[in-house]
Amino acid sequence: MILETVWFVNVGAMLAAYVVLDGFDFGVGMLHLFVARTDAERRCLLRSIGPVWDGNEVWLLAAGGALFLAFPRLLATSFSGFYLPLLMVVWLLLFRALGIEMRHQVDDVLWKRFWDVAFSGASLLLAVFFGAALGNVVRGVSMTPDGTFFAPLWTDFRVGEATGILDWYTILVAVAATSALVVHGGLWISWRTEGEMRERARSAVEVAWLVAIASGLATMAATLWVQPRVLENVAVYPWGALIPLVGFGAAFSIPYWLRRSRGRRGFLASAAYLVGMLASAAFGIYPMVLPARDPALSLAIGNAAGPAYGLGVALWWWVPGMALAIVYFWFLYGSMPATFAADDEDPH
Repeated sequence: MILETVWFVNVGAMLAAYVVLDGFDFGVGMLHLFVARTDAERRCLLRSIGPVWDGNEVWLLAAGGALFLAFPRLLATSFSGFYLPLLMVVWLLLFRALGIEMRHQVDDVLWKRFWDVAFSGASLLLAVFFGAALGNVVRGVSMTPDGTFFAPLWTDFRVGEATGILDWYTILVAVAATSALVVHGGLWISWRTEGEMRERARSAVEVAWLVAIASGLATMAATLWVQPRVLENVAVYPWGALIPLVGFGAAFSIPYWLRRSRGRRGFLASAAYLVGMLASAAFGIYPMVLPARDPALSLAIGNAAGPAYGLGVALWWWVPGMALAIVYFWFLYGSMPATFAADDEDPH
């Protein structure tokens, strides 16, 4: 169980890195049409994420590759069961990338407006879908005795035995995730930009923060009712109760840093909140990797993992690979300008 647990943590860490790093891209996208009022300001926002947005997505690919290696049964089962939303996510990722790369190709107002809406809309829907996906994993799916399931987009919006992608619980998680990413993106803007955009971003963060805190607390309470098994690990490992407390503690510090114009510290506090919430979910479902509504049919690290020999050999490659990735990202972010202004010279 040790190697399986190590890979459970490794995959969780890569997914957390993706949420923190690509999450502020989503937040910038969702605020793109509201914080930036002119073409120069919108180009400025895109420049603030331009050097890193596609690199941030590497963590999602890395997590998918690690799942294929460490938990192949989980990957096969979840990809077939979530076939419909996965196709939607692929198209949304495509339109989000096109929105960033295509808007400057033609100097036409209508062309730019179309790709601005595509970028902003795709970012919003991706945040909603990824939040709903987290809700599905925590709530559990309608697994059959043969180890398969298919999740329709919705059933009756109630949490029962026949589950869909969307119900009242997964929508609540989606609202909590989306508002948290709006806060995350707004803090990036307030940290990395200057002028009126910074002030508009702060105003947006103040509103989104209230929604994020309220929906986050509601999600925690709802989780205890929808998936009471999350308390089993707390009973065995009481220190696990500190994880959400640390996360919410970081979230409650955001207005303090915002009022003092400490955008970087506010952004780091937001990152800590996101990591804390994801770690709470992972801690709650462990050792399951895909809970089922019938607990006996759940996929756990024991019955979903690959051969122990393969897990051990791969670990020797994973450690130096992650070290190189961390060094590269450290250099990439460190070489970016401290701030971006709308009147900066634009290569496009």
